[in-house]
Amino acid sequence: MKKAIYGSALLGLMVAGAVHAQTGSGWDDGDLVVTATNTANNALLVYNTRGELVGQPQTGGSGGVAGNAGGIAQNHDLLAVVNFGSGNVSVFRKNEGGVPLQLAKLVPALANPVSVAFGRHHLYILTTTYIESHRIDRYGVSDTADGKARLAHADGSAAQVGVIGGQLVITEKSNAIETVDLAGQGAVSGSAKLVANIPANVNAPFGLATRGNDAYVTIAHANEISLVRNDAVLTVTGSGTQMAPCWVTLDGPFLFSANSPSHSVSRYLVYGRKIVQDAAVVASFNGAPTDITYRDNFAAVVDGTGIASHVSIFNVDGDGNFDLKSSVTINSGSTNGIAIVRGDDDSN
Repeated sequence: MKKAIYGSALLGLMVAGAVHAQTGSGWDDGDLVVTATNTANNALLVYNTRGELVGQPQTGGSGGVAGNAGGIAQNHDLLAVVNFGSGNVSVFRKNEGGVPLQLAKLVPALANPVSVAFGRHHLYILTTTYIESHRIDRYGVSDTADGKARLAHADGSAAQVGVIGGQLVITEKSNAIETVDLAGQGAVSGSAKLVANIPANVNAPFGLATRGNDAYVTIAHANEISLVRNDAVLTVTGSGTQMAPCWVTLDGPFLFSANSPSHSVSRYLVYGRKIVQDAAVVASFNGAPTDITYRDNFAAVVDGTGIASHVSIFNVDGDGNFDLKSSVTINSGSTNGIAIVRGDDDSN
């Protein structure tokens, strides 16, 4: 089912840049959708699935990241968000009452962070030049990295990091798809290395989604999506009529891609080594999508026009169809990252 989003003409709520947080309003222990203002005074914008603002906690850092995905990551009761301008990552903890997310600490990064991921009892921080690992224990995320590796290009084009088996997979938009090994306890170990069989026409690897030992990586400017497994590209599929698939998320047999210049989301079937486009357009937008996420039969997309941003929340049925549930318009073009935080205790 194709759904078009026309700014505030649907269910948009105008949220001014300096809006005061409606702390606790509409917070009913259900799922939450979170994005970041990405401004000099970075803050989270926390919505329930009805599109009501229920919190706006400050990150304590400065934003400014662009051209990335995974700027927000969530695992169990923790949520991490990058502060590109101040060179650190804010870690929030889920709160059972009152404020839904509470700032726990600021974790310094080796360089300006662009993407974060959780796994193997660690928080992984991708910066413009390094990938680093921070141990998580009962006291939270460690301030000090227990492993690091310099990126293959390290030229400031880093886009996203994900966890696959005993490795991390990383994209740099300057035509690098690379992996780095993890030690037994999950710390970054060794050096980053390019995967094999990168297509000859590779042009701007951007976003990725991981499951098990598989990573689905977009090659945006070549209009392709690739499957990476065991340090090699196994499959490459074209995006058809939709230009520049940038960001992706997984839901069972479905892979959804957000296609920035086409202002759309496409649906693919993924199984074995196959990536097959099932529907060219399942949702369309006025702005260019900058990130997408899925969980609990909800999908959330953040898009921007350069002047305003929109957060669109969809119900997703068993056939992978999108049905618009709510949409929010934010008077800022810099909003970055998207995550869905489960309202129960099983929040991995």
